[in-house]
Amino acid sequence: MTPSSVHDIRNLALFGHAGSGKTTLVEALLAAAGEIGAPGSVERGDTVADFDPQEKAMGHSLHAALVHLEWAGHWINLLDTPGLPDLSGRALVALPAADTAAVVINAAAGIESGTRRMMDAAKGKCRMIVVNKIDAPGADLGALMDAIAATFGRECLPINLPSADGSRVIDCFFSPDNAAATAFSSPSAAHDAIVDQVVELDEALMAQYLEQGESLDPEQLHAPFEQALREGHLVPVCFVSARSGAGVRELLDILGKLAPDPTEANVPAFLKGEGAAAAAVEVVLDAERHVVAHVFQIANDPYRGKLGLFRVHQGQVTPNSQLYIGDGRKPFKVAHLLRMQGKNTVETALAVPGDLCAVARVDELTRDAVLHDSHDEDYYHLAPAAWPQPVFGLALMTRKPADEQKLSEALARLMEEDPCLEVSFDARHRRTVVRGLGEQHLKIVLDELAARWNLQLDTATPSIPYRETITVVAEARYRHKKQSGGAGQFGEVALRVEPLPRGAGIELGDEVKGGTIPTNFMPAVEKGVRQALAEGALAGFPLQDIRVVITDGKHHAVDSNEVSFVTAGRHALIEAVLGARPMVLEPLLDVQVKVADALFGEVSAELAGRRGRLTATDSPAPGWTLISARVPMAALEGFESRLKAICAGESEFVLEAGGHEPAPQDVQAELARVFSSGGNGNH
Repeated sequence: MTPSSVHDIRNLALFGHAGSGKTTLVEALLAAAGEIGAPGSVERGDTVADFDPQEKAMGHSLHAALVHLEWAGHWINLLDTPGLPDLSGRALVALPAADTAAVVINAAAGIESGTRRMMDAAKGKCRMIVVNKIDAPGADLGALMDAIAATFGRECLPINLPSADGSRVIDCFFSPDNAAATAFSSPSAAHDAIVDQVVELDEALMAQYLEQGESLDPEQLHAPFEQALREGHLVPVCFVSARSGAGVRELLDILGKLAPDPTEANVPAFLKGEGAAAAAVEVVLDAERHVVAHVFQIANDPYRGKLGLFRVHQGQVTPNSQLYIGDGRKPFKVAHLLRMQGKNTVETALAVPGDLCAVARVDELTRDAVLHDSHDEDYYHLAPAAWPQPVFGLALMTRKPADEQKLSEALARLMEEDPCLEVSFDARHRRTVVRGLGEQHLKIVLDELAARWNLQLDTATPSIPYRETITVVAEARYRHKKQSGGAGQFGEVALRVEPLPRGAGIELGDEVKGGTIPTNFMPAVEKGVRQALAEGALAGFPLQDIRVVITDGKHHAVDSNEVSFVTAGRHALIEAVLGARPMVLEPLLDVQVKVADALFGEVSAELAGRRGRLTATDSPAPGWTLISARVPMAALEGFESRLKAICAGESEFVLEAGGHEPAPQDVQAELARVFSSGGNGNH
């Protein structure tokens, strides 16, 4: 079977912290639907979704994996995503493809950092929570439900309840069994709570329910239920045990009957054009219209080449469809239209609106590209996503000089797959620098480089990305004059520098009057200014949060040329910055650490010893403390290893970019000294 209508389709992405049981749940769903004979096991390494050798070795998902199943006439596409905090970028690639984000919680562990992160990231989507491992020893499901409501809002309501022994679940929506013994609450109370929440969005239905005392059947509640999902007014909570199978078939029924089809979900925000000129455009789930499809994931397969996984938002795709990529002028032909089942593919004849499929061996494909079959849809794109910012870096050096090109090509491939992997070249030290979301992220990248490309690398701590800025307004004038027989060089530039608020970036202005600098030389002046902004003036780091206004200058009819004004612009900027009380800014990281209550003092002291500043504490679960702190990047080297030693491996650690602040005076002075003496310093 292949879905013939958009109304048949349910697109669900499973998110959640590592160890919550997402991959095991996918296996249970596939087995219950008859797609596989028996559930695979993460421990045995034979699951459908975790097929990569690294995933099998680690026992964790490293990439989002697409599978599908049929249930009661519905076609359900499931995206199993990584739960490791360092791989949150690889998980979030699934979000544009999904209509429903299901956040899975380990009943024994409770709400974890990954739970919070993904619930927040999925705002704007229809959301549901799946509490897994309901039969885990010591799991207090009533307390967990209270914590879910307290953390994520009273709109989180159970749609079924676990039995007292965790061996099954009891329906609370379709046909509540009020006589069943439940672990907490009751089917009737849970049913009333959901109905009350849903009818708030439909006045006529509310009147019928409240004033006339009439009961409402699920069909009457369907439309307002979907509206409540779209508006975040309801977040259903389901209970399962993927291991035992308890609640798995019930979850499939809920997905088929209550999860939104693409016409009932929130409409994706497509734009046409770039920057300030971008305008919203309507994309309609209509098979008769032009094709509009979005590539949400790239996978590089050693046998099938580049795979582009896409969602059809408008029109329909078939083998032999001719599709353009973005604003490209040359279409490609869909030779094979593929459905994904983990690593396996099967050819299909049709992808209708709302469907998820793939194409192979189209090298021009990139993640986030829009595919279309008419130039009317040139320059279409989804509204930009907010990705976690890479903050943890490693410098890479190949052991064989001949591998330099291979490394460059391999990293380009990995960046296609991973939106939070950043690669740059350190020109001073002649080495490649990769940045990711944490130590584990980059360790996984190194393992991938070794396993997939046979690259043996040495690593080093990269330079700290310090920045320079100014604190007061200053002016400078610089004349470049050189005479050596024949035509000489002459250019004079006057400019003013002004500080901008932190995070404002760089602005350039022009107040030159009377042609003192001819217009044909203004690009050369700007080039020199930008060179100096990139090179720094005080300690050799790029400048930020500064406005540069070119105010005056002089030229010579014969001797002035482009080189003269590049040089004059560069030196004028340096002199102005040095007169504007410059300072060095150091990068900060926002750190979240989840530790046992007993270790709070020791971990807090460790952070304080690294110049960290505590910003918040929270209690995510009984016996655990979540510490939030802002710490200089330079002081965090070795922290993850130290944390593991303190906590015997029982901790969670998440990093996010925290902006820049003035570095301590002794650090600034040393960096400036090294720069003025001609050394490379830290950078």
